[in-house]
Amino acid sequence: MNLQKQSEMGRQSRPDVPAPAGAAELRASDADRDRIADVLREALAEGRLTAEEHAERVDGVLNAKTVGELERFVQDLPAGRRQGAAFTVVPPRPELVPVRAEENVVAVFSSVTRRGRWRAGQRVHAYSVFGSVEIDLSEALFEYQQVVIKAVSVFGDVQIRVPENVTLRGTGGGVLGNFEVETADSTEPDAPVVYVDGWAVLGNVEARPKRGKRIADILDRVQRKAEGKLRKHL
Repeated sequence: MNLQKQSEMGRQSRPDVPAPAGAAELRASDADRDRIADVLREALAEGRLTAEEHAERVDGVLNAKTVGELERFVQDLPAGRRQGAAFTVVPPRPELVPVRAEENVVAVFSSVTRRGRWRAGQRVHAYSVFGSVEIDLSEALFEYQQVVIKAVSVFGDVQIRVPENVTLRGTGGGVLGNFEVETADSTEPDAPVVYVDGWAVLGNVEARPKRGKRIADILDRVQRKAEGKLRKHL
């Protein structure tokens, strides 16, 4: 399914949604600040900035509100020339995703794993009660650009892995537990966006990219495999 075409259809069906602001006017995220801080740290190590200049710019990065303000701190550095491609417009949290899950993954005093080549629906619910749940999207088929995963852990563990070239967002919390989502921004405009919501009650919920796993790489391998079978048949 063409994700770009689906996204355009969604905007046409909702004329009240304003067009996204320019990248420079976007509110800066923690991930954006981390990227700029990495550039400044490299510049300090290379001798391009003095210790005083580095400290002054880092202080400005921490107080910056928009992407445009962040870019000014690295515009005179070589790495800053490439940094603009890293800032992407992240779609807002989906409002039209169905409330009912297309798939429930439940582990009660047990262990459940969902991995391999499977179709990720718009909404997936994962519940772990004194158990363990693993949801691995690194080789999944994304039929929708926006996927919501609701993860609830009670004295259990929920692990979520996504390809490294998708955007990952999370909203949740822990009650005497740990809820951690490693925010990631894809530089590809049509890349899927995975949202992880939920709670960890005396348990653990973690979501992060799986390094070395990319959607394009997976599709290439599938295509090569199909072409090999066709040549063998001929």
